[in-house]
Amino acid sequence: MNTGVVNYFKLIKFSHTVFAMPFALIGFFLGIQSLAPGASVEEIRLFVLVIACMVFARSAAMAFNRYLDRYFDALNPRTAQREIPVGVIKPRQALAFTVGMSVLFVSCAWLINTLCFFLSPLALLIILGYSYTKRFTPLCHMVLGAGLSLAPIGAYLAVTGQFAMVPLFFSFAVLTWVSGFDIIYSLQDETFDRSQDLYSIPVWLGTKKALGVSRVLHSASFILIGLAGWYGPFGWIYWGGALLYGGLLIYQQWLVSPDDLNRVNLAFMTVNGIASILFSVFVIADLYIQ
Repeated sequence: MNTGVVNYFKLIKFSHTVFAMPFALIGFFLGIQSLAPGASVEEIRLFVLVIACMVFARSAAMAFNRYLDRYFDALNPRTAQREIPVGVIKPRQALAFTVGMSVLFVSCAWLINTLCFFLSPLALLIILGYSYTKRFTPLCHMVLGAGLSLAPIGAYLAVTGQFAMVPLFFSFAVLTWVSGFDIIYSLQDETFDRSQDLYSIPVWLGTKKALGVSRVLHSASFILIGLAGWYGPFGWIYWGGALLYGGLLIYQQWLVSPDDLNRVNLAFMTVNGIASILFSVFVIADLYIQ
C-alpha cells in the first residue's frame, strides 16, 4: 500500500472504526426488519451509503482532532510520534483531508434521504466540536460518546426516515459506553493534561473517582442494552449477546485500577472492539433467526 495512504490510515486510527461501526449495522438491520411487509428499500445501495457515512464522518473527526491537538501532541511523550508532530503529514494537509471527508459525508447523507441530509451538519458539529471540548469542560468524554452514539440512530434513519425508541436506546448505550471507556483511556494523560490546563474527568476528580464514574457509565450502558432488548423485537439470542457485552464491560473495569494502569490499552482497544463486534453479531443474528 502507498506510504502516504498508510500515513492517513494511521492519522485517523482507522482500526478504531470497530467501536461504532457494529452499532451502525445494528441500526441498519433493525431498520430493515422494522419496515412493513412488502415495503421496498434499496438495501445494498443504502448499506454502502451508511458504511460510507460512518467512514467519512469518523475520518473527518479524527483528522480534525489531530490537526487541532498538534501542539499538545508534540509536547506529550505518548503522542509525540503521531503523524503531524513528526512531519509526515502537514497540518494543512490534515485540515484539507477533514474538509474533504466532511463534504463526502454530507454528500452521502444527501443520497440517502432528506432527513439525513438536513441532520448531517448537526452531526458534523458534534463530532468535530468534540475536539475543542477538553479545553473548557471535563465532560469532553460525553461529547465524544454523543458523537459515536449517532451511529445506530443514524443508520436507522437512513433506512426508515423516522425516529424510534429502540435505536435510541442503542444510541444512549453507545454514549455511556464510549464515555466510560474514554475516561479509562484518558487516565494515561492525567498528569500531562493537568500541566497544560486541559480538562478531563481524571484531571477533575482524580484517578480513583474517575474510574468510579466510568463504572457508573458502563453500568448505565448495560441497563440501556437491557431496555433495548425489553422494548425491541428480540429473543434469547439477543440476551445472550447482552450478557456477553456486560461481562466484557466488567472485565474491562477489572483490568484497570488506580494503582495499575499498565493494561489501559488492552481495556481500551481489545476488549471494547471485541464487545462491539460480538454484541452486534448476536443482535443481527437474533433479528433474522427468531
